Amino acid sequence: MGMGRAPRGNVRAAILLLLGEQPRNGYQIMQEIGERSNGVWHPSPGSVYPALQQLEDEALVRVQEVNGQRAYALTDAGEAYLQAHRSEFGLPWDEASGAVGNDVHELVSLMRQSAVALFQVVRAGDSAQVAKAAQLMRETRRTLYRILAEEDEPGGSRGS
Repeated sequence: MGMGRAPRGNVRAAILLLLGEQPRNGYQIMQEIGERSNGVWHPSPGSVYPALQQLEDEALVRVQEVNGQRAYALTDAGEAYLQAHRSEFGLPWDEASGAVGNDVHELVSLMRQSAVALFQVVRAGDSAQVAKAAQLMRETRRTLYRILAEEDEPGGSRGS
């Protein structure tokens, strides 16, 4: 399962659950889902905004001004709908997060740790160290693409 994908219905459930806590704008909804799924699920504006529009059409959500900012909030009907369906919604970000498996979580974690190390080299390293780090990153990128290329060859592990 690729990064950032989760079953479509989960976007709707996630929005209702988040708006049940407090009004939020579309950007905040996307950010919050990303954080709660440990960076695994990043719903796109193309999935969040149509879902918000649909919820608004169904009168479950309304747009309101909060400190001069547009935010979405549950209507009374939306609140009632959320309470009636909360148990079946579960925690969509946990499901999305669990759906990718621990190996992907570890890979994302390693990627973040590597980025931190790389920024340390950029900030504190001399020009020779920065050049070495750049060479390592080029090799790493090539090796990652090579892994994918091997998978596509006959006898590779694609689809198993």
